[in-house]
Amino acid sequence: MIRFFKICCLIIVTWVLVLPASAVLKFSNSYRSRRNHERSIRKSTSLIILHTTETTKIGALRKLRDNGECHYYVARNGVVYRVIDHRRVAYHAGRSMWNRRTNLDNFSVGIECSGFHNKSLTSAQYRAIGELVGELQYIYKIPDYRVITHSMVAYGRPNKWHKRSHRGRKRCAMLLARPETRKLMNLTSRPLHDPDVKAGRLTIGDKYLAKVLYGSTREEKKAVAHFTALDSNVISRGRSAWDIARDMYKASTTAYVFPNGSRKQGNQIVNFKLLPVGTKVLVGAQADNPAESIRIIGQQGKAQDIAGAEVRLSSTIYIFPNGKYKRGHQLTAKDILKLPYATKVLVGYDVGGPISASICASKICGNNWKSKDTYFLIAGALTPGNKVDDKKIPSGTMIFYHK
Repeated sequence: MIRFFKICCLIIVTWVLVLPASAVLKFSNSYRSRRNHERSIRKSTSLIILHTTETTKIGALRKLRDNGECHYYVARNGVVYRVIDHRRVAYHAGRSMWNRRTNLDNFSVGIECSGFHNKSLTSAQYRAIGELVGELQYIYKIPDYRVITHSMVAYGRPNKWHKRSHRGRKRCAMLLARPETRKLMNLTSRPLHDPDVKAGRLTIGDKYLAKVLYGSTREEKKAVAHFTALDSNVISRGRSAWDIARDMYKASTTAYVFPNGSRKQGNQIVNFKLLPVGTKVLVGAQADNPAESIRIIGQQGKAQDIAGAEVRLSSTIYIFPNGKYKRGHQLTAKDILKLPYATKVLVGYDVGGPISASICASKICGNNWKSKDTYFLIAGALTPGNKVDDKKIPSGTMIFYHK
């Protein structure tokens, strides 16, 4: 009898140790996404990715719910809102890469935290994140160093300032990468370098962000000061429109207020490198991961302006006005110079297909086939995945999706 009692006690103690978070965390299902039933079950999970909403307004949670853009949302008071079932795919990582793997939505759980990339969260949030992450780590056997931030995995395609694909597209949750902050979430280890930059797959697009993520405490403090200075939204010799607004630099919701008091919207400016020092940049409402826009030769410049040093890579796709396409490596340097006006360009993409009775879209690119950043070449025109009727995709259709 005594032995039986000891065994029962051991079982109870083990259960308490294994599931500590479930007894402390305050969950809410009031913002469960209607997108749940649309999302596939992930085949594997190897990362937990932390995000910051860059606002504390409830509208952010509504948007995340409506679009199914995270698995959990941690409010300022520590309440954890379930949005997408943690086993299913949530569209939270966008254009992402970590240790060569891309399309990280297919391998990760995304946690959105109400707050800002350059400000501390609340103590209630740190406790809740620590408990939630601990529970997910137990379920998926994920070590501390695979709990990373969106700023670590997001990457950008070539632009006017960077000729190659680069790290630095997002500063999202950057302070949650710092050792002192991770201790507040019960995390004892972290990545010490960027594996994709180290391997040469990406370049550093933001030296200050790199120091926040991987630098010493002294380097991190100086870098954070760069992001929090009073003039951090003013163009200077060391701070460009891209440094301030990132991918939103040419958006209609981004305003440029010139030293003389006049102003223009991002989509009204032709040459961003000629913006005068002292111009204030006001970034309006933005999506955490805006859809990849198709860029067009003649409207956004020449091929070199759009794809930079990646004009002739196999991951750069050119869709000609006649509806045919070629990869960059199939073109010569002379071909690139002669690309016709209105040729569409996709940078950092792969090609799959054709679709047939035995090969459906999901077999070609998995969960990404419904993404707003996946494009179907139907009757010579590109249609985004979220606008495609899966029952009406013609046989022979090709798919372009994130590489």
